[in-house]
Amino acid sequence: MRVATDIGGTFTDLVCFDYDKKNREVKNVEVSKSSTTPGEFEKGILNAISKIDLDLASIEFFVHGTTVVINAITERKGSKTALITTEGFRDVLEIARGTRPDLYNFNFKKEEPFVERYLRQEVKERINYLGEVITPLEESSVDEHIAMFIKEGVEAIAICFLHGYKNPIHEKKLAAYIRTKYPQFEIITSHEVTREWREYERTSSTVLSAYVKPIATKYLNNLTYHLQKLGYKNSLYIMQSNGGITTIEDVKANPITLIESGPASGMLGAVVLGRTIGKKNLLVLDIGGTTAKCSLIENGVPKIVTTYNIEKTKTQAGFPILTPVIDIVEIGNGGGSIAWLDDGGKMRVGPKSAAANPGPSSYGKGGLNFTTTDANVACNRIHKDYFLGGELKPDFDSLEKAALPLCEELGMSLEEIARGVIRVANSNMINALKSVSVNKGYDPRDFSLVVIGGGGPMHGAYLAEELQIPQVIVPLNAGVFSAFGMLMSDLRRDYIRTNVMDLNADYFSMVKHVFQEMENEAINAYERDAYDKDDIKFEHYLDLRYAGQEHSVKLRLSDLSNLKIDEIEKAFHQLHKKRYAFSLIETKIEIVNYHLVAEVIVNKPVIAKVSPKGILMKDALLASEKVDFDELGIHLSSFFDRDKLEPGMTASGPAIIVEQSTSTVIPPNHQFTIDAHANIIITKTE
Repeated sequence: MRVATDIGGTFTDLVCFDYDKKNREVKNVEVSKSSTTPGEFEKGILNAISKIDLDLASIEFFVHGTTVVINAITERKGSKTALITTEGFRDVLEIARGTRPDLYNFNFKKEEPFVERYLRQEVKERINYLGEVITPLEESSVDEHIAMFIKEGVEAIAICFLHGYKNPIHEKKLAAYIRTKYPQFEIITSHEVTREWREYERTSSTVLSAYVKPIATKYLNNLTYHLQKLGYKNSLYIMQSNGGITTIEDVKANPITLIESGPASGMLGAVVLGRTIGKKNLLVLDIGGTTAKCSLIENGVPKIVTTYNIEKTKTQAGFPILTPVIDIVEIGNGGGSIAWLDDGGKMRVGPKSAAANPGPSSYGKGGLNFTTTDANVACNRIHKDYFLGGELKPDFDSLEKAALPLCEELGMSLEEIARGVIRVANSNMINALKSVSVNKGYDPRDFSLVVIGGGGPMHGAYLAEELQIPQVIVPLNAGVFSAFGMLMSDLRRDYIRTNVMDLNADYFSMVKHVFQEMENEAINAYERDAYDKDDIKFEHYLDLRYAGQEHSVKLRLSDLSNLKIDEIEKAFHQLHKKRYAFSLIETKIEIVNYHLVAEVIVNKPVIAKVSPKGILMKDALLASEKVDFDELGIHLSSFFDRDKLEPGMTASGPAIIVEQSTSTVIPPNHQFTIDAHANIIITKTE
């Protein structure tokens, strides 16, 4: 048996199934959903396990995605952290960047750094940009700083030296000294986080990884302990932000790789789904209880970025992190997002969420705010008998009380407020989808829209219509698809090094040498986890730019053993023009970063075709009731049980398809078909 769990801001999802390794078939899929338990996240997982009485002794493979890292950062609940850096550079963290995230927005402000100035201390040492030692390091010079850190209750220490990405000898030396003499601290060095340049971004990444290291280590140790106590005997794997899984020990060494652990798995699941059904160009939208996440997949490959920003808005600079992440745009707009009025009297939805506790007002758990989920309930797009998989009846009294302030302020009925909330939520999601497509040179009409999460299928058809996307795909078990995606992932480690040099055929031997060093590092890391060299698959990328530019684009090398300068130059010009709308054919090209992806392909399931059981369409019909479709009117609509819909079945809207973890809305001017893999395919009718 195989199990995957995904902790979200509102719900914790679990998927498990029997797996026949020989023919890679999946059997007996079970799904479980429980409320997320902030502060003790492992409890949500254990609750989901107990709901279906899962025997962990029979589990061969357990993979987990978690929000513990991003939550600790956004809620400022990490550990007290100190920074040791090169003399003269203690204020890099506070100076940050002078650019505004929104050029003409003068409300911009810098947020307080995660390490206060008195906990940022310097030591004498210096390495130049070539990696040459200019001033040797004296380890004992930090003893005075460490004494102060102990007095102040510091738990974690980040070490980031100037040009440590080029030559980490001083970082290694100081870390070894502190770990030996002061073992009570969690230590992390910048070269363990990234070997990429940019002083502020590198320092920020190291500090944030140190900030979450004690809490992530404690959480992962607790989870491992509880799973073993319940009978699980094998290794626990963790989903990373780069779309791959890795071992517990690997993550504990650098927990910032978990920054987008959960969302990345949904995108990877969509990649596998697309390959299965022959759809390689996908826009993926994952709407959970707290946020909506979207990403673009081109030709079956997700976009990976190595610089990621958290908490960045038009008025906030946010914090950069140098770690490989699937290019995901995330907005505070999920099922639990709260509707409110701004100072101008206009309705907004999110980013604040009712989360798991108390949840939307319709949960009847004391929620006082009107949310997107409440709006869908009010429009009967979520049937009262199938609310939360039929586990709970909507509390309409609480829903009406929560909507009352909005109704009075705007002079509108409950129905009008509900329609407005859904419209605003849809608008927010459309902007997010545009940011990964239109804003980056892609036409949404060339893609299919995959909608997952508890909220995705409820909004997908409306978003596709607005963006003229021809087709919406709702996969089986869409509400817990991120957890399912983890079981489709391979082990992956990324290695990045900065070495700025001209793109010149005379330097290709150096390019190969750098990649060989990185490959050796990857081989050693995997061998520590008992994987053989022959199991590892390598991919090679270069970050290239025009000389004098700030930004770069990532180019995959098809054959490292046979590099051709004209092919690389041509591909770079094309990529740059697609991303930035221009190319400079006569300008010199520079290599900025070397990026190695090292994967171990694991034996994983395929998405198999579903055999019809002879069920008739009328047998899948649950009810016929009126549903509010906003501008399309109120219509008598068919409610179908997804578990009884078989391949080949088709019907026109208006309709609602219900399942345990979500509901799929088919508006009046749309139709749906069940394909051979039991996916719901929604298209617009003429």
